[in-house]
Amino acid sequence: MERTIKVINNLLEEGLIEDYAIGGGIATIFYVEPFLTYDLDVFIIPSGKGKKKNIILLSPIFNYLEDKGCYWSGEHIIIEGMPVQFIPADELEEDAVRNAKQIEYEGVKTKVITSEYLISLLLRVGRKKDTAKIEKLLEQAEIDMKKLKNILSKYDLSEKMKLL
Repeated sequence: MERTIKVINNLLEEGLIEDYAIGGGIATIFYVEPFLTYDLDVFIIPSGKGKKKNIILLSPIFNYLEDKGCYWSGEHIIIEGMPVQFIPADELEEDAVRNAKQIEYEGVKTKVITSEYLISLLLRVGRKKDTAKIEKLLEQAEIDMKKLKNILSKYDLSEKMKLL
């Protein structure tokens, strides 16, 4: 995975993305006991190069990656053997990226969405597997409950959280 993160960091250095953070199952694993997940979800804030009249263009990113030997497999682009899904950030996701935790993985710097934002993102999607991840995070991760409540309130997710 460290080689994959290096390639993603190159997107940042080349100005193809403004910022990014790892989310989804892999981000959850940074906070809880490991479980099976096979792809890397990367929430991105596209750079000015990827925006045109309120349309997000991902083709510059994918063209760059394909030139580096990456290829498509279904909905994923395979980077250094790892299936990766790039997700252009909406308002909540952009907030999560901008507040992500700086970490080092196998000597490579990257950012991972914090547990509070992960819970909010998973709650919003609301699939059964997302609910299971939320339960693991609440049981095993350090959660700043005040921060979580503020995020849930800001993005109208408080009622949905009560249903868990």
